Amino acid sequence: MAHSANHLGTHAAAAHGAGHDGHDGHHDLEEMRKFGFWIFLITDVILFSALFAVYIVLHGNTAGGPGMKDIIEMPGIIAETFILLTSSFTSGLAVLMMNRGSKGGLIGWLIVTIALGACFIGLEVAEFAKLIHEGHTISTSAFFSAFFTLVGTHGLHVSLGICWITAVIFQLARHGITPVTQRKVHITSLYWHFLDAVWIFVFTIVYLMGVM
Repeated sequence: MAHSANHLGTHAAAAHGAGHDGHDGHHDLEEMRKFGFWIFLITDVILFSALFAVYIVLHGNTAGGPGMKDIIEMPGIIAETFILLTSSFTSGLAVLMMNRGSKGGLIGWLIVTIALGACFIGLEVAEFAKLIHEGHTISTSAFFSAFFTLVGTHGLHVSLGICWITAVIFQLARHGITPVTQRKVHITSLYWHFLDAVWIFVFTIVYLMGVM
C-alpha cells in the first residue's frame, strides 16, 4: 500500500511538473512574440526616420515645377488628420472594453477603428489620384518622389493595420477574449497608435511646414 501511494504521488508530481513546464513554455512563447513585435516596431522607426530625412533634403528640389504650397489642400489634410486621431481614440476604447471583459464592445470599437482607417485611406488615395491626374507623378521631380514615397509608405502601413485588426476580429469572434487574443489586441493597438504618431510628424513636416 505504501509503495502504491508513493508511486501515485510520484506520478502526480510528474504530471504537475509537466503541466507547470507547459505553462512556462507557453508564457515564454508569448513573451518572445511580444519581443518580436518590438523589433518590428524599431525597424519601422528606422524606416520612417530615413524617409523623413530624405524628404527634408529633397523637398526643395522641384525641378522648376510645383512645390508643396502649390498642390496642398489643407481642408482635406485636416480631415484626414482628424479621422486618424479619432481612430486612435476608438482603438483605446477597444482595449478598455477588453479589460472590462466585454467581447461585444471590443469587437464593436475595433470595427469603428477599421472604418475610420478606411476613410483615411480613401481620402489619401483621392489626394494621390488628383495629383496624378494633374500630371504630378512620383517621377516628376525629386520632391514628388520623396513626397509620394513617405506619405505612400505610411498609407501602406495603415492598410496593413486594417488587415491586421480585421484578422484579430475574426479570432475574437471565434475564440473570445483569451490570453492570446488579448496580446494580439494590445499589439495591434500599439501599432495603430504608432502610425498615428508618425502621421503627426507627416502632417507637421510635410503639410504644415509646406504651407508655412
